[in-house]
Amino acid sequence: MDRNFAMEFVRVTEAAALESARLMGRGDENLADHAAVEAMRKMLSSINFDGTVVIGEGERDEAPMLYIGEKVGKGDGPRLDLALDPLEGTTICAKGGNNSLSVIAIAEEGNFLHAPDTYMNKIAVGPWAKGLISLTASPTENLNKIARAKRCDVEDLTVVILDRPRNADLIAEVRTAGARIWFIGDGDVSAAIATAKPDSGVDVLMGSGGAPEGVIAAAALRCMGGDFQGQLIFRKEDEKERARKMGITNFDRIYEIDDLARGNVMFCATGVTQGTFLNGVRFFSGGAKTQSVVMRSESGTIRYIEADHHFHLKPRY
Repeated sequence: MDRNFAMEFVRVTEAAALESARLMGRGDENLADHAAVEAMRKMLSSINFDGTVVIGEGERDEAPMLYIGEKVGKGDGPRLDLALDPLEGTTICAKGGNNSLSVIAIAEEGNFLHAPDTYMNKIAVGPWAKGLISLTASPTENLNKIARAKRCDVEDLTVVILDRPRNADLIAEVRTAGARIWFIGDGDVSAAIATAKPDSGVDVLMGSGGAPEGVIAAAALRCMGGDFQGQLIFRKEDEKERARKMGITNFDRIYEIDDLARGNVMFCATGVTQGTFLNGVRFFSGGAKTQSVVMRSESGTIRYIEADHHFHLKPRY
């Protein structure tokens, strides 16, 4: 995969972040998401590639744009699959909270798991605990292994968990084990990425979250040398039926990081609201500043990009 695509696709996340950031704190999740989707789709149409959305806004009957299976790009060039979330943390942005992002992961055709829109039990860590985590082990066992790898006590670890009733048993066990918990309301892609940043204060992500976000997080961690496991959680029979249509037949399978995002992977993200991973969009007279990250699994390169955007010079979609 051409490394120059990294710069092409970061312009896509920048455009989505700029549009949705104008709606920060306005209380309208749908409007903020729509703004990000429109901007991302327009920018994708300017790139020379034959793209397919495999992780997107939902299925065709539920998402008018950037739906699963939608073709994007100019239609020529390499055939690539996209796992994207134009506004990861829609509620965060609408409520003016921290850590909402615009994200996109890119791989050669067939290298992303086609995950249905259901829940996934997840565990994510940075490079220092790669190969040590397992969803077949208890949370306590995983915490003990991570603590040994980091040469610290379990009491020194910080676990990120989505604050949801479905994670109540996990929360209780982590508390009993003695680890600290950082609760988040949304945005577990940025939380998973934070586990691979030494200065983030986050050691591990655990618990149930969205399956599509799990694929995107796995792609980012592939680029950062981290580790991830996920297991799909089906609430209804129709979710299993959708999974069958996507080629999933083993409903109990535990997916390793390479099962979710294979081959050479690129990952781009731009901060929408202020966060621990990236700064949010900062507006000034006639323009705005953005902070983005571009990563490649092939080289392990991680680039942070600060950009000034001047609105009187209109973007050329």
